Amino acid sequence: MTETTPLALRRWDRPVDASDEVLLAHCLGPTIDIGCGPGRMSAHLSRTGRVALGVDLVKDAVHQAVERGATALHRDVFAPLPGEGRWETALLADGNIGIGGDPVALLRRMRAVISQNGRVVIDLAPPGAGLRTGWVRLETEHGSSEPLRWAWVGVDAIDLLAADAGLSVAGTHEHRGRWFTVLERAA
Repeated sequence: MTETTPLALRRWDRPVDASDEVLLAHCLGPTIDIGCGPGRMSAHLSRTGRVALGVDLVKDAVHQAVERGATALHRDVFAPLPGEGRWETALLADGNIGIGGDPVALLRRMRAVISQNGRVVIDLAPPGAGLRTGWVRLETEHGSSEPLRWAWVGVDAIDLLAADAGLSVAGTHEHRGRWFTVLERAA
């Protein structure tokens, strides 16, 4: 049996807080929210007058996002997405750099999704966390998902991962213990 780490989904259902707003301030222009979950980030962007599309693999999460006021689609991030190559920002919030367990593959995918002058905004683990991969399961009050590949990426690991994906770090920021970075296409 594969050892898995539970991911409690309740933290993704909370309202946007001051730390989220600092992160979202780096989402410029039309934004695609990858792994949007129940849509808290996408809905907030929409409420503040910005174009945002949430994408999630979990049907129930997409339903919750739409109920919250977000525009959201039930899709796999590695399948075709609307507006590929035209998004100004791809958002990987709340640890979603972990989707699929291969951050370089995910970052390459984000590079294909953003415009020539686009950016990728990513939540990261604190410095010293490095890169770790493993298995997770999503847990709700209704039960748990099947195991999913996942990755955890620290501030200290993002430069090399980004470079392998053809991206470069435009800035790394910390707000009240929350770390995130902005990536752009490498020159």
